[in-house]
Amino acid sequence: MHNKIFPIAKTFALLKPFINTSKAPVVEFIALQDKDPFKILIATILSSRTNDTTTTKVIQRLFKVVKNISSLETVPHDELEKLIFPVGFYKQKAIQLKKLPLVLKNNFNGIIPDEIDQLIKLPGVGRKTANLVRWAAFGKPAICVDVHVHRICNRWGYVKTKDPEETEMLLREILPRQYWPFINHYLVSLGQTICKPRNPKCKTCPLIDICAKIKVNH
Repeated sequence: MHNKIFPIAKTFALLKPFINTSKAPVVEFIALQDKDPFKILIATILSSRTNDTTTTKVIQRLFKVVKNISSLETVPHDELEKLIFPVGFYKQKAIQLKKLPLVLKNNFNGIIPDEIDQLIKLPGVGRKTANLVRWAAFGKPAICVDVHVHRICNRWGYVKTKDPEETEMLLREILPRQYWPFINHYLVSLGQTICKPRNPKCKTCPLIDICAKIKVNH
């Protein structure tokens, strides 16, 4: 279910000046510097449940040792754990990363795929990660929906959905394609600074006159 009269174009126009003052997420920064699908995939997996400052330090250290799929395959597991510490769930992510080369060899001829249904078959890759890799590494249309995007779209009253996956599927139908590449960056930045899960700073939000403030208690 969605609000057919929600002013989505005006929303993005109002958000743009605010977003221009914030840093790009680490994965987008890597994409701007280097379109290497391997680096973007690894950075995206590591960035899950980890702040950008930590992720940046870790990938700078990691990519000095692990430069491609072959070096990921040969690096010892214990060393990999040390290289990616202290990202969130680093032990689990080390296991997933060590499985990655074999899965790529067996299923995709050692090449990182660019389709969502294929990417989610890789260890440690969910729909959000798959969408981000598809867009950042390959420049293909994708909508990255995480808890921020899901929460804020519902808070606006633009959609009425129960989880991020349902939000993604509905946004694919209703969100004009021109906004697909920006929605994650915009809403994550907004969600981390103003539109927080609890005690959002509505008075300082550029969307104060647009947002329906659903389930916001002040």
